Amino acid sequence: MFEALKEKNPGLSFYSVNDPEFKAYGRVVKMDLSDLGEAVAALPMPEAGKSAYEPSIPSLEACPSAAEVSRVLYGEMPSQAGCCWGYNSQMNALEWHQGSEINLAVGEPLVLLLATLFDLEDGKLDADKVKAFVLNPGEAIEVYGTTLHYCPCQVSDKGFKCLVCLPKGTNTALTKEHEDSRLTANNKWLLAHEDCKELLENGAFAGITGENWIVKY
Repeated sequence: MFEALKEKNPGLSFYSVNDPEFKAYGRVVKMDLSDLGEAVAALPMPEAGKSAYEPSIPSLEACPSAAEVSRVLYGEMPSQAGCCWGYNSQMNALEWHQGSEINLAVGEPLVLLLATLFDLEDGKLDADKVKAFVLNPGEAIEVYGTTLHYCPCQVSDKGFKCLVCLPKGTNTALTKEHEDSRLTANNKWLLAHEDCKELLENGAFAGITGENWIVKY
């Protein structure tokens, strides 16, 4: 599968999260998150062609390892356990947070399209800076706060399911006016690709130029 992805996507650099190239973006987490994985697996898939994201899901946050994520990985800072799941193959945007994000692939492998804040030039990102990382089922990672990321991409017709743990309150609705048009939700700064009309029509900042990557499989 890994070699097939590289052959079908010659413009993208593909790596595993276990490769040294991932060190600039995050690290592999060695924790038993199997109960969270089972809770994610139980979530019904969205309709074909759609993806969903919920920042805080009670069935996930009831898992004992959700509390361990807060204790161990966030140093007892309040955190939330949610999920991004469904069907997606295109980058469209990249976002970042103040604080790390914990991801766990469930059921099927998935691809994360990543860049860093250090790749920005005059507040914008050239899509040539983006790299693709494969996350296999059962693998958990910490994505650093300096890493730009967004909705995972599927590598089969079955879609994807990805656990998303973040500092509590992240990705919830803003309650005040803000000068920075990149801030689209609580603790969520987003750069939309200049060709993604849906996001731009909703007021997103056009901050990514070049190829709007599509992961082919």
